[in-house]
Amino acid sequence: MRRVLPVILTALAVAGVFSLNSVRAETKKEITIKEAMKEHKKDGLKDKALAGKLTDEEKTKLVELYEGMGKAKPPKGTDESWKKLCDALVEAAKEIKEGKDGALDKYKKAIDCGACHKAHKG
Repeated sequence: MRRVLPVILTALAVAGVFSLNSVRAETKKEITIKEAMKEHKKDGLKDKALAGKLTDEEKTKLVELYEGMGKAKPPKGTDESWKKLCDALVEAAKEIKEGKDGALDKYKKAIDCGACHKAHKG
């Protein structure tokens, strides 16, 4: 019994860790287009990014918002077009987060609101 108890306790601990990780993954809320657009509008993260005033935490949030938006289904237009536009935003936001040269110019090009709204806004 003395040899079995540590094995059982270890197995329970490992199972608990895996259970917690799966619960966290399942409870992570999906980001809607509307939620992403709240931060993309005037005085949101987009404007802070354009001004070069994002904190590291905000840079991460910007990437997550665009990634989440890209997973959402657009109200109209093709999935291929939506993916292309969202991927450009994600890539530019990641480059801003990494501090890459030319990232801001890439971001300015990717945030062409008219192109996205014309093709996908309901």
